[in-house]
Amino acid sequence: MNPLIFVAFVTITTVSLAAKNLHLSLKLESQQTIQKGVAYLLKNQQEDGHWGDPNLPAFTAYALKSIIMDPAYDAKNPPAQVKKGFDWLLAQQKVDGGIYGKGMATYCTSSAIMALYGADPIKYKEAILKARGFLVNQQTDWGVKGENDTDFDGGIGYGGTYAHSDLSNTHLALEALYHTRVLATDSGAKKVQELDWGAALAFVTRCQNLQETNEGEKTGNDGSFVYFPGNSKAGEVVDSKTGRIALRGYGSMSYAGLLSLVYSDLDASDQRVKAVVSWIKDNYTLDENPGLDGQGLYYYYHSMAKSLVAANLLSLPAKNGLEIDWRSELVAKVINKQRDDGSWINDQASRWLENDAILVTCYALMTLQQVHGTLN
Repeated sequence: MNPLIFVAFVTITTVSLAAKNLHLSLKLESQQTIQKGVAYLLKNQQEDGHWGDPNLPAFTAYALKSIIMDPAYDAKNPPAQVKKGFDWLLAQQKVDGGIYGKGMATYCTSSAIMALYGADPIKYKEAILKARGFLVNQQTDWGVKGENDTDFDGGIGYGGTYAHSDLSNTHLALEALYHTRVLATDSGAKKVQELDWGAALAFVTRCQNLQETNEGEKTGNDGSFVYFPGNSKAGEVVDSKTGRIALRGYGSMSYAGLLSLVYSDLDASDQRVKAVVSWIKDNYTLDENPGLDGQGLYYYYHSMAKSLVAANLLSLPAKNGLEIDWRSELVAKVINKQRDDGSWINDQASRWLENDAILVTCYALMTLQQVHGTLN
């Protein structure tokens, strides 16, 4: 063998073994961290079975999902709190199929579907299908029916007061509908209404800063995503070369955008996927939610883990030609932020309820659990 080739082979093998050893170590450490976080949740369940704000069943759904996705969870002998929690969650289902309290109906119903499906898709099939129907009926079609002729058409909003579509609610609804559509197609003779996935993709595309596919007035061209057409929680930027004013994309919505594209069955060759992956690579950080500083940091972590795993991007290309081992970095970051009692909280910003230890603990646990299964 050529000595140079041999040296290169040894170097690559050494790096690979080092990465595997690190992954195994982090996998074991994350299991202990997850168990400690789950213990915190079990200790903080309310007497009637819910967690957190009873008007937001998403808290309970996230807690239940965090518990049942614990690698040490024994589905044959679950803690009594789990049955109590699911009983409470099912009791929140309305006549219209939604699972919600006094608001944020899409957010709550989507999270409830994912918890029910993760626990037992057969046992909870009827409840899931009713909830799916609710989400499908939330899809916006404000102009001429079937024409997709307004900026908000195809997307899904909070429901109720905040009726217009946004990418946050849309991507959560797409997640729930994507994972459970096998139940809808396997429903026998009963006709089940389905989402207009083409219209949903059109809405998602209108949220991306990519002028080749989005002709919006304030569309940038870096591949990032914004909250909804014409609005970004990160404000606006001015192109120094063209003077064009564009909406500024940000981290959590860019990952939500990538996940939405994946759920719309686009692959890595699609220009929209290429563009957002390029933005993610160039703006990769765990110190903040890019564009928003510390706001929504744990939502950002969770969105990152879900989208990169779903897109099969287990590493990211770095500017120096190497690979970013984002899984190791993210797991280590989340582990190190756990508090002594097993919980997490966003100590940088309280916006979007990230001063609530139940919610943030669930985000952290679901982030670790998402990555855990990919580490070997």
